Amino acid sequence: MPYLVAPAIPAGALAATGQPTLPVAGGALLRPWLLTDAAAVREAFEDPAIQRWHMRRADSVAEARGWIEAWQSEWASETGAHWALVDAESDTLWGRVALKSFALRDGTAEIAYWTVPSARGRGLCPGAAAVVTRWALHERGFHRVELEHSTANHASCRVAVKAGFVAEGIRRGAWLHADGRHDVHLHARVRSPRPGPSGGGPAATGAG
Repeated sequence: MPYLVAPAIPAGALAATGQPTLPVAGGALLRPWLLTDAAAVREAFEDPAIQRWHMRRADSVAEARGWIEAWQSEWASETGAHWALVDAESDTLWGRVALKSFALRDGTAEIAYWTVPSARGRGLCPGAAAVVTRWALHERGFHRVELEHSTANHASCRVAVKAGFVAEGIRRGAWLHADGRHDVHLHARVRSPRPGPSGGGPAATGAG
């Protein structure tokens, strides 16, 4: 049965191009993940804050490499896009920003992020989230990008606001964490004629 509405993003439109590298203010760069990042990812997931909000840890470099392989595969399958946030000069890993749960027909996606402790407090996370969102909405044809975080994760909420995401409501008891059920804040940015803010302010861990 044919659809009556054309897809917002035609199938194959993303996979036909390479995943871009995106510059971020503050001397940072968003680049596709490399398998050689595995040791740095494992180290990042030793951080208690990242473990708390992402509910997982990496017990080995091999396990972290498996995560990276999964992240890499999502570009080809057009289900997601994952970037390493790195120092533009040294390539030191500072964090991760991802677009997940692509719905190309509707033109929607979800954004997630984290930063390592040494990268926080410098505006990198909201800046990187804003850059990825602007790319999605104004260069790749997405119409809406959603962002969710536990209502207890105040740092992630600050990132969302600084990256231009508007709070839309609360989903009650939506996530199960180690300490029980959490209510979840829903934020979103929707494509408008003018690009949103470029981000700024302190960085923090965020939604996984």
